[in-house]
Amino acid sequence: MKRTFIAFLTILLAVPMLFSQENGIPVPAPRQLKWHEAEMGVVFHYDLHVFDGQVYGQGNNRINPVEDYNIFNPEHLDTDQWIRAAKAAGAKFAILTATHETGFGLWQSDVNPYCLKAVRWRDGKGDIVRDFVNSCRKYGIQPGIYVGIRWNSLLGIHNFKAEGDGNFAKNRQEWYRRYCERMVTELCTRYGDLFMIWFDGGADDPRGMGPDVEPIVDRYQPDCLFYHNADRADLRWGGSESGTVGYPCWSTFPYPYSHNRNNESAAAHNGLLAHGDPDGAFWVPAMADTPLRGANGRHEWFWEPGDENAVYSLETLMDIYEKSVGRNATLIVGLTPDPDGLIPEGDVRRLQEWGAEISRRFGTPVGKTSGEAEKLTLKLPSVRKADCCIISEDIAEGERIRSYRVDARVGGKWQTVCSGTSVGHKRIAYFDTPVEASSFRLVVDNSRDIPRIADFSVYCTR
Repeated sequence: MKRTFIAFLTILLAVPMLFSQENGIPVPAPRQLKWHEAEMGVVFHYDLHVFDGQVYGQGNNRINPVEDYNIFNPEHLDTDQWIRAAKAAGAKFAILTATHETGFGLWQSDVNPYCLKAVRWRDGKGDIVRDFVNSCRKYGIQPGIYVGIRWNSLLGIHNFKAEGDGNFAKNRQEWYRRYCERMVTELCTRYGDLFMIWFDGGADDPRGMGPDVEPIVDRYQPDCLFYHNADRADLRWGGSESGTVGYPCWSTFPYPYSHNRNNESAAAHNGLLAHGDPDGAFWVPAMADTPLRGANGRHEWFWEPGDENAVYSLETLMDIYEKSVGRNATLIVGLTPDPDGLIPEGDVRRLQEWGAEISRRFGTPVGKTSGEAEKLTLKLPSVRKADCCIISEDIAEGERIRSYRVDARVGGKWQTVCSGTSVGHKRIAYFDTPVEASSFRLVVDNSRDIPRIADFSVYCTR
């Protein structure tokens, strides 16, 4: 028990705990503020099996190596087209799977021979990570890299563990740890500043089977989001791949990582991931994620043949946006480059429609204000129709609001049109019914300190 306590204390001391000097409220690190401000991003999944013409099977992909890696041949690959599509939807950052469950690397690795150096495509000189980062910078999108090390079908790594027994497996395990650390060093040092390093399924425990990657990211990418290992998560998964989180959704959490270390039931832990903890001591904000091709019973992170009708409808995408970004989470949408190296045209059109609809609904408020007060009034120059509001706290000073209501001045009288609890970076709240009002007011009924309202605005979306 004593050893367990000391190990836990060591973890806590290694994790920066940021609190407001005024009141002890947890506050985000600067890199986490960037996460909130981005609001929405995309992740591009690309790997060898995109080219085999088969429906992707995760279980098979984790255990069966792709024998002919020269099937990788995206003749018209255009990362500019990928990033333009993401930007049209409103994405502020993009992430690329530099390596996934096959172990194949999409860059010119000096560590991993199973990479683009090994294929005939572009005479073995292609570097999709380089192309991707360059396209991100060209179009003003923040680049991130996704590193899959939990599974490697080529090397026989299953849930971080090297196959086999005895010294043979032990030696391979140690080698794989160093191998992962060297790959992460390459990715952290060759491509400039990165928005995020995302270890799919985590990077495990560096005191066990996992590589010690956190110091590498801290050294070479100090402003980069780290997600995640057994000690630290700069953000948390929101508990499902629906693209939505629960409400309320707090940015604070009881411990500095998203692994279940409190022996909670699966249901209880998923609830904690979806909602956070208003009394949590650590700032670990929520991520909502979903693939764009998630309709009609499909849920595809990689391109697959015959999935053109699986693209979410515009109505569904707006519902996802309002139940993620509008609930204080940052949304990541999975996009699927095809075997030709392009985002399919139908997907591109839907992304364009989505960005246009977000702008139509929330681009021009009926009115807006800000301030530090428990009651904030927005007076309009004339009676206007509205059906929705956006509330944003100045989260650099933490989440202070615990409950609120919004009133509308209708016919000379105040009437409550919506109410809620968590606000955080952004809360999108629709009114019970549309109203025509001359003024609106935000009333904070319960807070930890004087509320700092960065934005209180009303909209007419219908």
